[in-house]
Amino acid sequence: MLKRRIQWVFLDMGTTLIDETRAHRHRTRDMLAGTGISFEQFHEKRIAFARQNLNGDAEAIRFFGLTKTPWPKEDEVPYPQAEAILAYLRGRGYGVGVIANQSPGSAERLRGWGLLPYIDVVAASAELGVAKPDRAIFDRALEMARCGPQEAVMIGDRLDNDVAPAKRLGMATVWIRQGLAVYQAPRCVEERADAVVRHLLELKEIL
Repeated sequence: MLKRRIQWVFLDMGTTLIDETRAHRHRTRDMLAGTGISFEQFHEKRIAFARQNLNGDAEAIRFFGLTKTPWPKEDEVPYPQAEAILAYLRGRGYGVGVIANQSPGSAERLRGWGLLPYIDVVAASAELGVAKPDRAIFDRALEMARCGPQEAVMIGDRLDNDVAPAKRLGMATVWIRQGLAVYQAPRCVEERADAVVRHLLELKEIL
């Protein structure tokens, strides 16, 4: 259990609530078409950068000098446990919010996946004009929820975008080790979350 009274639970979208595996593969193959670079070479470089606590995808794209192709939103799917954990959190009486770096239409996509009925606040970068790790997006989400940072927890897969900025603000933090996060490890106090889980349903053990 977290050692404080939590009233609001905020979650990231990509690689936290939403599985982007197929979308990453789709875009990677599009970017690599005609380059002579194999998917395996690109993936190995992603992992190597992730082990340095860097954004593995962005750094691998830069390393190979690739042109970023459109993100295939149609390949995104919620993790199988997403609806169940959101329903659990609402059932426990928590306010539930999303703080995410996303292209326009986050609320609509959440509605299409059947997740929006469980979510009270959607603070997405495209609509707010500010992105993580800027504290302004966290401040805005807390304002929308009418909640203080000491009463909130942030759950996400990125140490740099989710854990560290939320912790600096005074929020409790949970690191969910999905996607490239399985290759990373905290390297400073700010990157050490209050709790670490491997998948969404493990949140029941701490919330």
